[in-house]
Amino acid sequence: MNKYLDMLRDKTPDAALIGKIIDDHKADHDRMKGFYQRYKTAIDGVPIFNRTAVEFEDFETGAIKRLDNKVNNTLNNSFDSDIVDTKQGYMFGHPITYQVDDGSEPGETSALQDMLNKFNLRNHVEDADSEWGKKAAICGYGSRLAYVDTEKNERIRNIDPWETVFFGDEGMTEPEFALRYYYGYRGQLKAEFYDSKNIYFFDTPENGNFGLQKDQPHLFDYCPLFGLPNNEELMGDAEKVYTLIDAYDRTLSDANNEIEQYRLAYLILKGLGADEETLSRMKKSGAVELFDKDDDVSYLTKDINDALIEHHLDRLENNILRFAKSVNFTDESFAGNITGVAMKFKIMALENKCITMERKMTAALRYQAKVIFSAWRKRKQSIGVDDFLNVWFQFKRNLPVNTVEEATVLSTLQGVVSEKTRLATASFIDDVDFEIKEMEREASEMDEYRNNQYPLEGGNSDANTTGD
Repeated sequence: MNKYLDMLRDKTPDAALIGKIIDDHKADHDRMKGFYQRYKTAIDGVPIFNRTAVEFEDFETGAIKRLDNKVNNTLNNSFDSDIVDTKQGYMFGHPITYQVDDGSEPGETSALQDMLNKFNLRNHVEDADSEWGKKAAICGYGSRLAYVDTEKNERIRNIDPWETVFFGDEGMTEPEFALRYYYGYRGQLKAEFYDSKNIYFFDTPENGNFGLQKDQPHLFDYCPLFGLPNNEELMGDAEKVYTLIDAYDRTLSDANNEIEQYRLAYLILKGLGADEETLSRMKKSGAVELFDKDDDVSYLTKDINDALIEHHLDRLENNILRFAKSVNFTDESFAGNITGVAMKFKIMALENKCITMERKMTAALRYQAKVIFSAWRKRKQSIGVDDFLNVWFQFKRNLPVNTVEEATVLSTLQGVVSEKTRLATASFIDDVDFEIKEMEREASEMDEYRNNQYPLEGGNSDANTTGD
C-alpha cells in the first residue's frame, strides 16, 4: 500500500482516495477475515463444513441404486486453531514484563516506572498483548490503537487487522499514516484516517455519499494506529498448511462415512427366494430360516484398509505440525520429567518461530511507548523525547518447570557469575531485582535476630580477660 505514500504526504486524503485504498485492500480484508472465521470454526469459514454429498449418475433402469452417497460427514479437525493457541500459550502464558532502565536502585520504583505500571493496569495489558499476538498469528498481523479517553487517560485497544491499512517507510511498527475502515450496523461504510496530528472521520450518512465528515487532534505526536507483524511476509501461522488440514478433514470424514455406511449395506440371500411377507417377518424377528446347506445370508460391504487410513492421517498430522513449526504437547514424547535440554530440542522449531515474533513485538511495543510518552511529555515536562528508549520488554516462555534441575544450576552458578545473572536463570523468579532486595532484607533481619538472641558482652568482659 506504500504506492499511496507520496499522495498522502502531499495532501490530506479525500473520500475518493480513501475509497480507492479500501477497494485495493479488499483481497487482504477478505483473506484475513476468512482466516479468523476459520479459527472460530464458523460454518462459512471451514471448507469441510460446506462439502455436499457426491451426486452419482441416475441409472435409467432403476435396477441399481447407489447407497454410498447417503452419508456425508463433515468432520473438522481444527489444527489451525491449535497451532495458534499453542504459540499464544507458549509466548504469552507469562505476561510480558515492562521495565524502565533509568538508573534507579534495584527494588526502587521510579516515577516513570510507576506511570508505566498504572498505564498497564488501566489497560489490562497482559490480556491485550496476548490477544494482539493471537490475532497476528491468525491473520498475519495485529493492529492496535492508542487514544485518550473521556477522563484524559491514555488508553490502548486492539483493532481487527482486516479493518486496518498502514503506510510508511518503516513498516507498520512505525507508520506515518494509518487507515481503519468498517461497516456500521446498517451497512454504511465508515473510515478513520490517522496522521501524526489528527484523525479524519469519513462516513456514509443515511441517503448520502461517502465523504469527510470532520477532523480532530488525537493528542499524540505520532500516528496512534500501528501494527504487529507476525513475520516479514505477514503470513498467519497456519497459512502454509491449510491444504494439509483440508486433506485431513476429507480423509477422516470419508473414513467415518464408510463406517456409518455399514448399516446401509445390501442384504444378500443366497439360495432363498424372499417375498415381501418373508422380508417383513425377518425385520420383526431378526431371524432367517435356512433349509438347504448351500443357503446363506450375508451383507455386501466394503473392505476398509484401516492401516492405510491411519498411516495417511499420521503423515498428514506430522506434516501439518512440521511445516507450521508447532508441537503437540500431549504427545507421549513429552511425558515424564524430561530435562530442559531435551525439551528445547523438541520445541526448537516453535521457539525459532516465536523469536521472530518476539523481535517484531518488541519493535511495536517500543513504538507504543514512544506514542504514549509523547502524551505524557505534554503533561509532565520532565519526560525527555528519548525516554521511551529506556523501556525494556522481557518475554518469558511458558513451559513446565523442572525445579530440581534449576535448583542444581543455581547452586552450581553461585560464586561463578553475578547474583543478578544467577537468579535470572530461574524460571520461577519473575522480578530479579525484587528478589535480591528481599534476600538482602531477610539477611538483615536474620542478623538483627542473632544479635538480639546472642548479644556481645561489653568492656567488662575485655577487662576481666586482660586481668587474668
